[in-house]
Amino acid sequence: MSKLAKKPIIIPEKVQVEYKDSKLSISGPLGKLSIEINPKINLVIDNKKIMVSSVDKESPSHNLEGLFWALIRNMVVGVTEGFSKKLEIRGVGYSAKVVGDKLILQLRFTHPIEYKIPEGIKISVDEKGIIITVFGIDKQKVGEVAAEIRRFYPPEPYKGTGIRYVGERVLKKVGKAVVGVGAGVGGAKK
Repeated sequence: MSKLAKKPIIIPEKVQVEYKDSKLSISGPLGKLSIEINPKINLVIDNKKIMVSSVDKESPSHNLEGLFWALIRNMVVGVTEGFSKKLEIRGVGYSAKVVGDKLILQLRFTHPIEYKIPEGIKISVDEKGIIITVFGIDKQKVGEVAAEIRRFYPPEPYKGTGIRYVGERVLKKVGKAVVGVGAGVGGAKK
């Protein structure tokens, strides 16, 4: 059994949970999310708590307990607080701005990149046009959108320019360095 699945998921005050026909719907102040529950997973909802367990402890289905516990918990957190990812643009002349329902990225290319913001996602850019914040109630969708934006120009290993997550460490490679300057290899003889 999963260690996480032993803990109950606490339902906050402003969250409504509905479970019928193997479909779980959770709605809160920020929106509504739903998920299809595997028939091998048993959900018990009572007293502002959700307990997750598998129907058969001997079959491989008990491995799904932790997965569904995490998915349901992410739904509860999503409809109450939401999830966000921050991206940082590094490079001279690189910037971003939001116009209507599109994110416009000015990167190393001759033309700006227009990215249509998916439904359920909010994107904001700071006043300098360097920090991009992706916000939404679905954790998986937020991560996917942030990864798509990063994929337009991932950080390159020599100068470190490009789009990266805030706090991401990019290992830089050494360029063509001059080896052995002076007497010896490649240097002038006396």
